[in-house]
Amino acid sequence: MQAFKVHKGVVAPLDRENVDTDAIIPKQFLKSIQRSGFGPNLFDEWRYLDRGEPGQDPATRRPNPDFVLNQPRYKGASVLIARKNFGCGSSREHAPWALDQYGFRAIIAPSYADIFFSNCFKNGLLPIVLPEHQVAALFDEVAAFVGYELTIDLERQVVIKADGTELPFEVQPFRKFCLLGGFDDIGLTLRHADKIRSFEAERLLKKPWLAHTL
Repeated sequence: MQAFKVHKGVVAPLDRENVDTDAIIPKQFLKSIQRSGFGPNLFDEWRYLDRGEPGQDPATRRPNPDFVLNQPRYKGASVLIARKNFGCGSSREHAPWALDQYGFRAIIAPSYADIFFSNCFKNGLLPIVLPEHQVAALFDEVAAFVGYELTIDLERQVVIKADGTELPFEVQPFRKFCLLGGFDDIGLTLRHADKIRSFEAERLLKKPWLAHTL
């Protein structure tokens, strides 16, 4: 998992409340047995005018020119701002996969669905909670300035605006530790690889029959 320390990026505004995970990555794309390749289908039903299917070449699709991510000013955006209750609906982990694989490193919203919020941290995506009035102000500033950027400093737990104003946010210490180190659940376990190998070797000495399979 990619570590998150300090990130500066263009901000894209998704001015909708209650964005559910089926909107983030529609159900037909859950048939894939891979954990990659979901970025082109992020917000698929809003991003394109035709229905997408797994394996379809995005170059053959009809993009919706009115959708925010298709607008040139937001090309390359890596910070998403949204309204309250982002990520509601089903618990599909494909939603943070799609956001991450599109290129987003952080989301800023007043609130999130619990399971989506947890899944973001497990996949290297930082979901930041800010008060509703601060998020509303960010929407106004993004609309006013083309190429509007924010800097997110996870160590200091602040969102830094272009004028230097800092917006503090909270993050649970263990989740912060994992993001700063780039540790997913497997990565956390592998930090103890030497102890695991030592345990396995000792166990086989005591119970050698475990090394044999039928």
